[in-house]
Amino acid sequence: MSAADLSKTPADVAAMFDQASRRYDLMNTLLSGGNAQLWRAATVRAVAPKAGERILDLAAGTGTSSEALARTGARVVAADFSKGMLAVGRARHADDQRIEFVFADAQALPFGDDEFDAVTISFGLRNVAEPHRALAEMFRVAKPGARIVICEFSKPPVAPVRAAYFAYLDHVMPTVSRIASSNAPAYGYLGDSIKAWADQTTLAAWLREAGFRQVRYRNLTGGIVALHRGVKPSAGVWASE
Repeated sequence: MSAADLSKTPADVAAMFDQASRRYDLMNTLLSGGNAQLWRAATVRAVAPKAGERILDLAAGTGTSSEALARTGARVVAADFSKGMLAVGRARHADDQRIEFVFADAQALPFGDDEFDAVTISFGLRNVAEPHRALAEMFRVAKPGARIVICEFSKPPVAPVRAAYFAYLDHVMPTVSRIASSNAPAYGYLGDSIKAWADQTTLAAWLREAGFRQVRYRNLTGGIVALHRGVKPSAGVWASE
């Protein structure tokens, strides 16, 4: 299920992130109980960036994930559809020549075919109106042999953990967001979007449908988050699963 299924247009979602941009990173730290840094580190390891590679970081927000990728010497294009997020990111990373901030819709990327050595998106795919279209665009702009890595909220496979997590989304997250965020209503929407989002095996199937191969996933923090990885086949070669 996508953002559109929750009665918000792409413009609504962009405006929501614009309004939340000022305290977005603080809220991520608070609401994740400090796990956001661990999830980011796991994503960077899965991307495995190398010096000189060109990496597309979609839904990059304020550039926190892009900075982590760029530390390896990779050149990172930090793309987002929220101008407010991009403004914060540009100001925060103005001295980092390895990061380029670009306004972009994940469903119609402003890049040519086969441009990037890796494509990654963290906690953003579920906010795209048409995630299948976004995955097709990621496939298009990735070079043959390029990696795709998706870090996204998911469904804890153990029922008691899942129930506790959904209770947290319904009760704890709204309370914290009212106290600390710059746009508390946004976090009600985000909780609903997490509960409505595809589970691990469904997202893996979507990646295969988009053309990626060697698709795998692993759960982080008991399945609250899942890390999916795949590869765009080299020209003329379709790797087996």
